Amino acid sequence: MVDGPGGGVAGPGPGVGAVAHAAIKAAKLTAAAVLALGVANNRADDLAEAMSKPLSDPKESARDRMGARESSPPLETGLYVVATPIGNLRDITLRALDVLGGADRVYAEDTRVAVKLLDAYGLKPRLASYHEHNAEPVRDVILDALGRGERVALISDAGTPLVSDPGFKLARAVIEAGYRVFPIPGPSALLAGLVVSGLPTDRFMFAGFLPSKPTARRTALAELAEIDATLIFYESGPRLIESLADMAETLGARPAAVARELTKLFEETRRGSLEELAQHYAEAGAPKGEIVIVVGPPARAEEASDEALDAFLEGVLERGVKEAASEASRTLGVPRKRAYARALALKDRA
Repeated sequence: MVDGPGGGVAGPGPGVGAVAHAAIKAAKLTAAAVLALGVANNRADDLAEAMSKPLSDPKESARDRMGARESSPPLETGLYVVATPIGNLRDITLRALDVLGGADRVYAEDTRVAVKLLDAYGLKPRLASYHEHNAEPVRDVILDALGRGERVALISDAGTPLVSDPGFKLARAVIEAGYRVFPIPGPSALLAGLVVSGLPTDRFMFAGFLPSKPTARRTALAELAEIDATLIFYESGPRLIESLADMAETLGARPAAVARELTKLFEETRRGSLEELAQHYAEAGAPKGEIVIVVGPPARAEEASDEALDAFLEGVLERGVKEAASEASRTLGVPRKRAYARALALKDRA
């Protein structure tokens, strides 16, 4: 059901940015206390001078200072994609508060969840829902609002919108209609999971949620097996055990991490090989909460020779070409396409 436009509209008047200003004031007080504790330090004079020294060229530094000492400028017409906390409400950014307070209307995945965040900061924007069940008609409503010059904000239940939710279709429609899309960056569960995993961060791929059915899930994993990057997945507690078991079987012996309830009270990160993690949760039972699985890239080893590959395949070819190729790829670290081609050639020769 499409929510109506009820509720008060927080316009760009004097009240906009009040919450952000209060947060800035609190931050300044905290900073002052920290500096006071360091008065006896040899660096105290240098620090005080640096803090009080005016900028040498305000014009050159204006871009760097934007938003540091004052609230955001009045919002332009467009769609503002606003990241919200994934657990700890204090992770909201000052700019996000300015935008949510100054937008003509805010669309949320679940308005009941959004109200908890908005109430925590005293914000009362015009609020409506945008989710996969009402996305098509609401997109038209939003485009009409933009046509009247309104400023529209989009938030998800947690984290950055457009990631594993229908928001990307809205952003695409807004762009195609000729309006601007403004990113308001902030919390992201996939990045939080990546940085606590201890796995390579120089190249990674977000694969979202895997299919719920075992066959489809293993097929999806097989397609990802040869990607030379750290893989990031979202998963639910009830499906974690089966997913880890399929990952261990399909991706092989790789280091991994299971990050659960990130930024929340019961935050937990468990690290080990895929096989070890699968065994742990099989014994401990399915955990509660929202889960990020991070899997290290495939090991880079010298590729097996044709002779070694053929010898391995001949021992497992009775299981079928597809299964033999998959096992050779996992065990020898060769590309699955190469293993499949060799297995097919061996079968034809026999």
